[in-house]
Amino acid sequence: MRKSIKLIKNRSDIGAGTRGSDMGIDAMEIAAINQDNDFFNRHDSVDVLTHNESIYDMVKNSFAKRISFVVEQCTRVSMAVNRVLDEGLFPLVLSGDHSSALGTISGVKAAYPNKELGVIWIDAHADLHSPYTSPSGNIHGMPLGAAIADDNLDHQVNQLSEGTLKHWTAMKNIGKDGAKIKAENIVFFGVRDTEIPEDKQMEKYNISNYRVEELRHRSISVCVDEALEKLKNCEMIYLSFDVDSLDCDLISYGTGTPVPKGFDQYEVIEIIQSIMKSEKVVCFEVVEINPLLDNKGNKMAETAFEVVNTIFG
Repeated sequence: MRKSIKLIKNRSDIGAGTRGSDMGIDAMEIAAINQDNDFFNRHDSVDVLTHNESIYDMVKNSFAKRISFVVEQCTRVSMAVNRVLDEGLFPLVLSGDHSSALGTISGVKAAYPNKELGVIWIDAHADLHSPYTSPSGNIHGMPLGAAIADDNLDHQVNQLSEGTLKHWTAMKNIGKDGAKIKAENIVFFGVRDTEIPEDKQMEKYNISNYRVEELRHRSISVCVDEALEKLKNCEMIYLSFDVDSLDCDLISYGTGTPVPKGFDQYEVIEIIQSIMKSEKVVCFEVVEINPLLDNKGNKMAETAFEVVNTIFG
């Protein structure tokens, strides 16, 4: 039987390159209100304190922008997830940018330090960078790089200051010291926009990536079954849904880094429902809704809420 849900609302967007995803949660709540749906009133929630005011500070290091604040934010998210799991509840995490996932993963591992964690990442991006490899310096491209604690120095392009290195080390040690997950326990769905350092990490660790066209050709059920078989030694799964996995031309451009030729919402719903049937999923997260960039009113938030409400409503 599924545990009761507790919402964790993390309105932070300081790990992104474009402002606005901090309003994604409110946009989802507006979508529910406009549908006369009481989803957000039916579940207890906790709000995570943010550092969004830090966007007004001058960026001192272009290779890991606002990293000291992102470390604090991920630590707060980690503590919130840990507490909800300790309460015997299911954390449904609603976040701004995807850097939060490092905090969420760290919180799961802090609650279950002796259990092996698998990650299913529904996203257009691999987010396997480190400050040594990132072309943008935006930390929402680094959560899995931090979670596996691999700096990918073989493909280093940036030289870090002592301060950045100190904060990056702290980031990798949130919740518990060292890697939170094994890289081979990551499975991607929909990843289609990567840089060479990420491609090399995917090759190095043989990380599975079920691209949109493969999933449509081979079927969702076959691909999900294979993914779960790969994660059969994992006692629990963290499931992360970045809305940029959706087809921006079909759905909306209401996300920070839209990529065409993605999933539709029905495919995402079927993927998630199929994974949830394994009963290994201990935490679910939705990220990167940016209503300021939406070219169709509030369409991205409405679509994300449709996914969440179908799965958890």
